Amino acid sequence: MNAVSAPLRTIGVVGQPTYKGLDDALRTLSAFAGEHSIALCAEESLAAALPNATPFDPEHLDLLVTLGGDGTLLRGARLVAPHHKPVLGVNLGHLGFLTSIAPEELDVSLERVIAGDFDLDVRFTLDAHVAGREGRTGPSYVALNDAVLHKGGFARVIRIRMWMGDEEVATYSADGVILSTPTGSTAYSLSAGGAIVVPTVECILATPICPHTLAVRPLLVPASTVVTVEVLSPSEELILTIDGQEGEALQPGDRLVVRRGDATVPLVRFQGESFLSTLRQKLNWGIQQVNGKTHR
Repeated sequence: MNAVSAPLRTIGVVGQPTYKGLDDALRTLSAFAGEHSIALCAEESLAAALPNATPFDPEHLDLLVTLGGDGTLLRGARLVAPHHKPVLGVNLGHLGFLTSIAPEELDVSLERVIAGDFDLDVRFTLDAHVAGREGRTGPSYVALNDAVLHKGGFARVIRIRMWMGDEEVATYSADGVILSTPTGSTAYSLSAGGAIVVPTVECILATPICPHTLAVRPLLVPASTVVTVEVLSPSEELILTIDGQEGEALQPGDRLVVRRGDATVPLVRFQGESFLSTLRQKLNWGIQQVNGKTHR
């Protein structure tokens, strides 16, 4: 098993205010922290519900608790990834591939964390940035799931050229391309026809979005590969999106450069949890309907 900082002194909290059950989860967390003399630091949107919490400080917390769905966990993970802080996701949403526990399990799960009764499932990230035509280099983004280059408002395809390292792969027309980690293989990439990749396989998955030729297929390359995508389309409606939450616009001639990042995200997992068991549960693998009844 593992140990978070011993003793557990500070828990960081991020949450999605629109989710039902957030207030109850915050009360549980606040009571637990008070009982165990643990400090809380929370993002600004939660300050009113956690008046005793200090401002969010990703560098000096010992554990991050995210309250929401996978999107909330992704947002929180990007905040703490440069500091390699462990993340415990509480699922207040629906699907929850990345979140680890249900709200009613929060109290006992935190007790298990204190006792060291857990594992850390370490996920790598991507580093993505835009290199402009005139030598301009945009900000670097940390992606736990994916970096997506896609079209904007009009229903027209874009023309892109892709390299793996120094070697050109192809030039093709599509609605865009998804560059994902194994963690992100069950997100947008899966919906676009990409493979499900076990998280321990260290690779980058390049999945075209609606390519205009059946010969262009998803491609897995070693995680050490630098993937470059150049915009050839004259359209100005081109956007880079990181984990579906942040990003920037691209111009013709710009290049999206994606490589394995230095940051990692250790996800807190408990005994009995595994990637394959999550797939069985979330994707209903092996379930059959017989006479209106569900059977495994």
